[in-house]
Amino acid sequence: MKLKGHYSSREVAAETGLTARQLQWWDERGIFAPSVPTHKTPAGGYTERRYTPIELIELKVLADLRRRGISVARIRTLLSALRSRFKVRLFDAVEDGGPVALFIDGQDIYARTAAGDYYNLLENPRQPLLVLDQAPKLRRLTAREQSARPKGARPAARRAPGRPATRA
Repeated sequence: MKLKGHYSSREVAAETGLTARQLQWWDERGIFAPSVPTHKTPAGGYTERRYTPIELIELKVLADLRRRGISVARIRTLLSALRSRFKVRLFDAVEDGGPVALFIDGQDIYARTAAGDYYNLLENPRQPLLVLDQAPKLRRLTAREQSARPKGARPAARRAPGRPATRA
């Protein structure tokens, strides 16, 4: 991927596996807004949202969290906790050497400060955790681990809960 100043919604969707509609929905609800929002053109149409390279990296992390089963509500909580408690954006927390490091155990996301204190960002980001075992089943959450679905692969079809998948 060639590094650019801004990426369109289509380019972001191709890189992250998120759909353009998901990006639009996240923007409309204040979960994740692009640096250049859509706006009306003089001809009456609308421009595409544009994302910076840092936003693209953050969206790759968020797409990976969604694939891991983290709900949009919990993603909103994560982003809010990073901003309010640690005064950082997601990019700063997933890059090496940032003020906090993020870890995931499958259902919760933890921040570790430079001082070594742990916080559960989804439950109580203001309360430090007492960590007794230095080798818990936590995996570091980084931007490098993220990957979009394979080229040419189609997203999984959505189905109503309790209904069996059908074959086409």
